[in-house]
Amino acid sequence: MDATLLTRLILGALLLYQVYNYGHDLFVNRKRINDGNMLVTGPIGFTTNFFDTLGIGSFAPTTMLLKLTKSLKNDRLLPGTLNAACAIPVMTEALSYIKMVKVSGLTLLTMMLSAMLGAFIGSRIVVRFDEKKVQVTVGCALAVTAVLMVLSVTGVTTKLGAHNVATGLYGWKLVVACAVNFILGSLMNVGIGLYAPCMALVYLLGLSPLVAFPIMMSSCASVMPIAAGEFIRRDDYARAPAISITACGCLGVFVAIHFVKHLNVTFIMWLVILVMVYTSALMLIEGSRKFKLAAE
Repeated sequence: MDATLLTRLILGALLLYQVYNYGHDLFVNRKRINDGNMLVTGPIGFTTNFFDTLGIGSFAPTTMLLKLTKSLKNDRLLPGTLNAACAIPVMTEALSYIKMVKVSGLTLLTMMLSAMLGAFIGSRIVVRFDEKKVQVTVGCALAVTAVLMVLSVTGVTTKLGAHNVATGLYGWKLVVACAVNFILGSLMNVGIGLYAPCMALVYLLGLSPLVAFPIMMSSCASVMPIAAGEFIRRDDYARAPAISITACGCLGVFVAIHFVKHLNVTFIMWLVILVMVYTSALMLIEGSRKFKLAAE
């Protein structure tokens, strides 16, 4: 069977799993979908997933907007809410880009499976984190993502792939790519987005910049249902914010794919970076203060 077709089938199966798992939980707990303001979180989902489709990433912007709008009653719910809410929109992106961009099926499939394995192991660790651990971890994640976004917006990352034309990886390069993607898949459980580091990785290994899109989106799309499944099972996510982000996020993806051909996102990226740094500092300060109080 063709590896690209197999990738699509796996993503399709994961999409069905996410729809069933997520939908079943929402139906069973339909009387508890009152833990957030959908009029606030819906536009957040549309905006972040719209720009996610253009390569900015959705985890960091969604994290900072949920934090700034105080949409979650507890920061411990952030990882679960992000993975549950963004899974279906990102799957929509992945399936669209696989169809639009030519990429080696073997590279696409093996990197995706590596990220899935990382997510499976990582999710079982992160669900045990209390609020202060989540705050410190997410604060660090935002700081790292901000640095990677600065490298991207200043053109440093782009220069790495400026003359690359390859559409696939083989031999030791593929082994390295899978090993790193395994780590990135596990880190998505704590809110570290995969896009920026995965993009830098494929550029460094010689792949064409355009090929980064189906690879990073397929990796994210395969990771989120696995991570979300563990958070949903443990009731560790906010349902109202998640469902509104999912619904409006899918709309944002549709608009970006079908109506936006060219858009200069430099200003938006700098704005996101500035607010991200502020949110990172806020999370680190709050988490550190709670660690200090716990030690006293």
